Amino acid sequence: MRGRRKVRTGVVVSAKMQKTVTVSLTRRFAHGFYGKQVVRTKQVAAHNETDAKAGDTVRIVETRPLSKTKRWRVVEVVERAK
Repeated sequence: MRGRRKVRTGVVVSAKMQKTVTVSLTRRFAHGFYGKQVVRTKQVAAHNETDAKAGDTVRIVETRPLSKTKRWRVVEVVERAK
């Protein structure tokens, strides 16, 4: 039985490559000591068979290594850019 794959929602910041988009993932959490809300962002490369453009909000899922940097795949476009 295969483990559950991670699913994340992020914003496409670059779509200038062929079949690859750069997705910015933002997470908010409370600081361990002070309790203040901290924001951290991470950029990942995702395989794009759907037609995701820059500014779109997309859902990505973890997958096998597709290239040197790609370990995610775009599943759906949640919201189109305005």
